[in-house]
Amino acid sequence: MLDDQLKTQLSAYLERVQQPFELVASLDDSETSRDMRELLSTIQSLRADKISLRTDGTDARKPSFTLQRAGSSTQLRFAGLPLGHEFTSLVLALLWTGGHPPKVEQSVIEQIQALDGDYRFEMYMSLTCHNCPDVVQALSLMAILNPKVQTTVIEGGAFQDEVTQREIMAVPMVFLNGELFGSGRMTLEEIVAKLDTGAAAREAAKLSAKAPYDVLIVGGGPAGAAAGVYAARKGIRTGIAAERFGGQVNDTLGIENYISVLETDGPKFAAALEAHTRAYDVDIMNLQRADKLIPAAEPGGLIEVQLANGGSLKARTVILSTGARWRNVNVPGEAEYKNKGVAYCPHCDGPLFKGKRTAVIGGGNSGVEAAIDLAGVVAHVTLIEFADQLKADAVLVTKLKSLPNVTIHTNAQTTEITGEGGKVNGLKYKDRVSGQEHLVPLEGVFVQIGLVPNTEWLKGTVELSRFGEIVVDAHGRTNVPGVFAAGDCTTVPFKQIVIAAGDGAKAALSAFDHLIRTPAPAAAAPAPQAEPEAVAA
Repeated sequence: MLDDQLKTQLSAYLERVQQPFELVASLDDSETSRDMRELLSTIQSLRADKISLRTDGTDARKPSFTLQRAGSSTQLRFAGLPLGHEFTSLVLALLWTGGHPPKVEQSVIEQIQALDGDYRFEMYMSLTCHNCPDVVQALSLMAILNPKVQTTVIEGGAFQDEVTQREIMAVPMVFLNGELFGSGRMTLEEIVAKLDTGAAAREAAKLSAKAPYDVLIVGGGPAGAAAGVYAARKGIRTGIAAERFGGQVNDTLGIENYISVLETDGPKFAAALEAHTRAYDVDIMNLQRADKLIPAAEPGGLIEVQLANGGSLKARTVILSTGARWRNVNVPGEAEYKNKGVAYCPHCDGPLFKGKRTAVIGGGNSGVEAAIDLAGVVAHVTLIEFADQLKADAVLVTKLKSLPNVTIHTNAQTTEITGEGGKVNGLKYKDRVSGQEHLVPLEGVFVQIGLVPNTEWLKGTVELSRFGEIVVDAHGRTNVPGVFAAGDCTTVPFKQIVIAAGDGAKAALSAFDHLIRTPAPAAAAPAPQAEPEAVAA
């Protein structure tokens, strides 16, 4: 089950277990149960003085196992094998159950422990989903910290009948006390905030009381993180308000074109961005969505950013780096069948369509890569491209055309996603040359048609292009004095991570230049003095 290298690594981690606990397995005669018995036996043998194993569990979900700390009523269960992307989640659950402290702020731990109620979570995941581990780990930790929280993590591939019955067509998907709680990537803080209804008001008051910043960055993707590092290195008061630190990078699987990093994945890259930013004196305010920008009333005055939770932040300069999100195809059926056959992440949700018919809308790199990926899992892939040819790189197009279970339609306009019984059952498209309508019977549709900037909240404040992008000059300046912008939300061409990071650094340097050249009003703090730019910043 585990090779020698993994056993060696796991053994080293289990040395951190401080308190005894028990693994209790509920098994049947299936091959997955045999694999689970082997996995749990291996874990127990690596730390026999602290970990015991029982195989007489009676849970209805088989195979499954619980982690139970001695003397506690911990209610954490894994149904199916937590391997693949979830092996790290299993290791962390073992360590936390064994008393190893989590790397979570103490205030969040206390907030979890104070939750009062009956919280029975059921979370469905797939072993290839790169968004699932964050949710698995969050709900696992909550069950370990608070006996009123019960968490069951279910690997969809091992419980196909249950997945079909509950119409699970996208992961991660979370149910609370039998009702849908949420789908998609969620952080621990987001989950706790949804349960702790008074948290938003407390957070808003706390944010509003903060002293003004020299530079306030809105958005925590590659552009925002780079701006934060460069601003903090100037010794000025820097803050970052981010709805989700890492931004869209969190939803990216493979990254192979960021210079000096040969290969990584999105969640790892996002974690590295945050770690690098936290190494400097940057005030990071996560889970904060900006709602309104109020320009300064006078030159050098304070700019205000109002937040969705009612709080507000003030700064002498602001850098907008709110990024972009997946574009919707905006046809009948898309919204109705989202997570019921309409999906946006082939890596996460592709395994749920094993042996089924799917379509990919979009012939750029993302769409063609999605079609190639899905072709190895599903029965058939139909790729729909509006233009007269695929726009993806030639090597990807060649690979796609070599696959026997792929059909390509160019000059095809998607007109409707059809469904029956609450699930997708087809896609309609119009041939743009002949005008003829076609219906493709299928069970899943993956939308891959590009990005739309997160700038709706800025309309009427800063100049936007006809595509909704923030108009910037060569220095990252907007038309509003003291307000700069960087990354995918701007008119800068080629939406790439490396370009966004460079733009973020440039915007921070431009903001600093603005600060030292703009006299502050008498009541404001004096502007920082310029310092020589290092050769290697």
